[in-house]
Amino acid sequence: MSIQIGLPAVRRAAASVGLGALFVLCWSSGFIGAKLGAGVAPVTTVLMWRFLPLAVLLLPVLCRSVGDGVPIAEMRRQVLVGVLSQSGYLLSVYVAIGLGVSTGTTALIDGSQPLVVAALAGPLLGVAVRGRQWWGLGIGVLAVVLVTGADAVHPSTVAPPWAYAIPFLGMLCLVAATFLERRGVPLPPLRVLAIHCVTSAVIFTGVAFANGTAVPPDSGGFWLALLWLIVLATFGGYGLYWGLIRRIGVTPVNTLMFLVPPVTGVWGAVMFGEPLTLVTGVGFGLAIVAVLLVVRAPGRTAGSWRKADDVQ
Repeated sequence: MSIQIGLPAVRRAAASVGLGALFVLCWSSGFIGAKLGAGVAPVTTVLMWRFLPLAVLLLPVLCRSVGDGVPIAEMRRQVLVGVLSQSGYLLSVYVAIGLGVSTGTTALIDGSQPLVVAALAGPLLGVAVRGRQWWGLGIGVLAVVLVTGADAVHPSTVAPPWAYAIPFLGMLCLVAATFLERRGVPLPPLRVLAIHCVTSAVIFTGVAFANGTAVPPDSGGFWLALLWLIVLATFGGYGLYWGLIRRIGVTPVNTLMFLVPPVTGVWGAVMFGEPLTLVTGVGFGLAIVAVLLVVRAPGRTAGSWRKADDVQ
């Protein structure tokens, strides 16, 4: 009888691990796609055409949400979450990469959001952060410093020093969106994605028309980059992000962000020839250690994280 009871828990844990690995790959693909897009078109053009087809595709889902009586207050909340988690966050990523910040460094800076989330989890969500976890978070800070410094001083780097502050702004947008979303009424991930994508489409279409960058280039590479971003980064990355938050909680999902930079860094080095130095490798390794310390703190399980994160 105990075996039968235990099997569903094992299967659920295995499914969560598999979804987490897929999430890391899909989230990493967003940085690679941003690099692909930056090479063929202005940032606002890429972002407009990334979200416009998605908005058309997901508009029926949005209309169904309104028809099913989703509270107006919750719709407004999700619009604001979309402005922060997609519009603000993605704009910072694309601008930074367009200025020459490497994909792996951008990913690591954005992936440092668990440091902020964990620091704020106590007062905002009632989640206790233990001593071992603080050690992990501190190691994560060191990882960010090492990788950012190595990228900034590398001879092949063309990004100005101030460009490295831009991904931090995007990270703060995503942190704010995460806490704001947790205060709301739970909605199915597809409905959340629909609200966010329509919001981003309106914002980026308006900006692109305002600065004269709405017309897409006559380039197959542009549309390949868009297909990459829509399928892998948006449906895969954002869909899994919000779905996993509901499944295992805020903190475990955000600590997975520390696994995104090593994957992105290797991917960017292979695909674009971006610098991958010994110091960068050490920084990525420290980021993985930080994940293990934060997620595998004594007495904490995926279930207990979820229970703690559900405290409003």
